[in-house]
Amino acid sequence: MQATLAAYLAASIPLYRAEQVRRLDRYAIDTLGIAGLALMQRAGAAAFGALRERWPEVRSLCVLCGAGNNGGDGYVVARLARQAGFRVSVYALAAPERLKGDALSAYRLYRDDGGVAASALPERFEPDTVLVDGLLGTGLDRPVEGAYAQAIAAINESGRPVLALDIPSGLCADSGAPLGRAVRAQLTVTFIALKRGLYSGSAADYCGAVQLAGLDLPAGINAVIPAGAALLGELPSLPARRRCVHKGSHGHVLLIGGDRGYSGAARMAAEAAARVGAGLVSVATRAAHAAVLNLGRPELMVHGVESAEQLMPLLAKASVVAIGPGLGQTVWAKALFDAAVASGLPLVADADALNLLAAGRRRCDHWVLTPHPGEAARLLGKTGVEIQADRYGAVAALQSVYGGVALLKGAGTLIQGEQGPAYVSRAGNPGMASGGMGDVLTGVIAGLMAQGLAPLAAAAYGAALHGSAGDLAAEMGERGLLAADLLPRLRELLNR
Repeated sequence: MQATLAAYLAASIPLYRAEQVRRLDRYAIDTLGIAGLALMQRAGAAAFGALRERWPEVRSLCVLCGAGNNGGDGYVVARLARQAGFRVSVYALAAPERLKGDALSAYRLYRDDGGVAASALPERFEPDTVLVDGLLGTGLDRPVEGAYAQAIAAINESGRPVLALDIPSGLCADSGAPLGRAVRAQLTVTFIALKRGLYSGSAADYCGAVQLAGLDLPAGINAVIPAGAALLGELPSLPARRRCVHKGSHGHVLLIGGDRGYSGAARMAAEAAARVGAGLVSVATRAAHAAVLNLGRPELMVHGVESAEQLMPLLAKASVVAIGPGLGQTVWAKALFDAAVASGLPLVADADALNLLAAGRRRCDHWVLTPHPGEAARLLGKTGVEIQADRYGAVAALQSVYGGVALLKGAGTLIQGEQGPAYVSRAGNPGMASGGMGDVLTGVIAGLMAQGLAPLAAAAYGAALHGSAGDLAAEMGERGLLAADLLPRLRELLNR
């Protein structure tokens, strides 16, 4: 299992900053000897091909071009569409004659082929076909203003499908945050390498489906520049268990949580640990819950614990601790949290365990912290808006300050260990924005760690497994999806 998941992480797809992709572009031009205009023409051809595949019935296009190379890509698409017999409308937000370099060359080829470009959007912009967004590329680093902001608003208000070239205009290529306004595309064709901003932050609301066009560059060119992030792929098939194993072979999870009124969170987390294959699962909770928490799931061993002293015998038997679901922030909660951390056992901390940690910072190399943006904000002394504006920076800061492995939940969950890239899981759906989902994730990661996985592998694979279970459970629809709906799907995925 460990070898399979090590290979799974190694096979993840590199995600780059915009500046790194520009360096790859220069490498292709300066070292490989590929003309910049040739790369631009390849990009336009890839985008036009993707457009025809996505919307095969379309015979007309509306292309919006900006002042840089992104606009040049747009002129290439427009020229190819005209050559294919499409009716093409082009709107230039920057005077085409003032373009520079390859973008100017692309415009001249379009013009010489009989193409024309209007100098501004009409007051009543009511396109009746697919729009091609070639306004702003990956170099954008400030809020969109003026005519570009107005054009983006007009695109979004048109109600027409949009193909974005390289990245939706207005979206930060490094963080995935909209810079003031951003185009909402149904399809994004990105060039040379995947940008990390396409897969986290608010990207899911703007990018639509993402396709990579490698522009026929040599295999392995991405190895020229190490990436700081990596996109997790499809879940791997796990090897069968050895026949001569027993429950002790697969670890013992101790789940600590469930203060008065919150027993359900502890129950779901504990059952998730069992569903992913932990050999034994114990629950330390309020004495009032001990007799009822495992009703309907008698495999869970539930103990009423009212003090840190009563917790000690359970810690002595555990191989992994999961703490936080329904824990609260009372004196009881703090005492159990302090005891769990002091035990030295591998630990997964979520929910109120993270709030207790934020109140008294400490560092540990063998835990996994699983905050949502609000909890991450408290841990780092920031606001939730600041966390979402730079999720990659936030997860790196969490790991640096607190050690171990940091997992920042949300669309495009991020997992950061002490070394290596930040892994990104794109699994999951909006239906999972409901109570208890984080509790299930806590149990999943703890259950995997109990079976011998290192914290980083357990967190990365656990996030992808959790999101994939949510996607399966959402086949009946996203609204009304419950955290407990994931539990049977976890088992199904693990045994495929």
